[in-house]
Parts: sequence; structure tokens; C-alpha cells
Amino acid sequence: MPFQSAPPELLARTTEPALQRGVHVFTADGRVLRGGRAVLFIGEQLGYGWLTRPLSPPPMVWAVEGVYWLIARLRGKISQWLRISDTECPR
Repeated sequence: MPFQSAPPELLARTTEPALQRGVHVFTADGRVLRGGRAVLFIGEQLGYGWLTRPLSPPPMVWAVEGVYWLIARLRGKISQWLRISDTECPR
């Protein structure tokens, strides 16, 4: 969900600038996962554990974080290149 519509109790666990920088996952056990780690968690939950588990331990997770950071910073250019509108890929 967009962070602007997230419940206040979740918003209190992080900052708005952090939410603007990347995807966050608030797990049932109370963890807050950000960026590449959040994407790996989502992949695991969707049944892609065969792909995400080998990428989760260091140093592989550091590479995932780096790729996430790069894609997040270039998201606007990537969506232009792929001709994806802001409604299909909101910032």
C-alpha cells in the first residue's frame, strides 16, 4: 500500500524520508525490512524461495541491496525507457 495510507502505528516505526526512499515490509513478528531485504522477503512469501534464499546471506544480500539502490535511483529513467507511466509505476 502507499505509505500515505498506512496505519499510524506502522508509520511510527520508521520515518517518512525512509519510506520515500524504498519499499518497506513490516513483518508479523515485528521486523521492519527495507530495500533489497524487503524484496527478498516478498519473493520468499510469493514462493520464490529457491531464488531468494541463496541471495539472503552476506555477501550476496549486499549485492541485492546495491542493485536495489541503483534501480530505485534510476526508476524514473527506467520507466521512461520501458514507456511505463506514473500510474503504472508510481513514485
